[in-house]
Amino acid sequence: MKILIVDDEPLARERIRTLLAAEPEVEIVGECSDGEAAIAAIRNSAPDVVFLDVQMPELDGFGVLERIDRSAMPIIVFVTAFDQYAVQAFEARALDYLLKPFDRERFSKSLARVRMEHMRCSTSGLSERLHSMLDEWKQRKQGPGRLVIRCGGRVCFVRFDELDWLEAAGNYVRMHAGKETYLHRTTMAQMEACLPPEKFVRVHRSSIVNLDRIKELQPLFRGDYAIILRNGQQLTLSKAYRDRLNI
Repeated sequence: MKILIVDDEPLARERIRTLLAAEPEVEIVGECSDGEAAIAAIRNSAPDVVFLDVQMPELDGFGVLERIDRSAMPIIVFVTAFDQYAVQAFEARALDYLLKPFDRERFSKSLARVRMEHMRCSTSGLSERLHSMLDEWKQRKQGPGRLVIRCGGRVCFVRFDELDWLEAAGNYVRMHAGKETYLHRTTMAQMEACLPPEKFVRVHRSSIVNLDRIKELQPLFRGDYAIILRNGQQLTLSKAYRDRLNI
């Protein structure tokens, strides 16, 4: 198999190169450190497999795939350090991902999957599935300044600046936006990761608040504080999260 390595981090490229050196019937046809170079290499070298970093400056991994013709689409193994939503999308497909940092065992499992995919699937069938995944990912991807969530049978677009605060609700997160309340199946950690950190702060293991909505803080017992929002809602800033507000 002809393999292309794409990652803006030299050490990450070296790690993959070293692991591939121990694998039979593998040829590294190139390495790229940015998206534009990756596009050119895919078109010129026609690799069978690309280890593709998700997060790169200027043009990320998804941007690379959007500019590759379906007929020339190789097998893609995504490499990511944090993108939880992307990871969930990849797991539902025949392709694979590597979550940094990964060990030799995880890499070998990924490569075994790739070999099976390479033998089993035609290029056209793989391309169709990949583009289907990309279409789904783009629908789920959070647009600039907003969340896209399912509200019963509807799809709701909620701007970040509409959100007052968020609270954990079992396997869901309840989002409060003025008089509206939205229930979204996700985790607090995932919500915290997709919200702009300069606007939203985790103040408790079960709550996140929009900083612009805070009116005042009132000291409580044992180092906790009461957070009073401008709408009168009261939350708790636990001692474990005080440093988030520089207290």
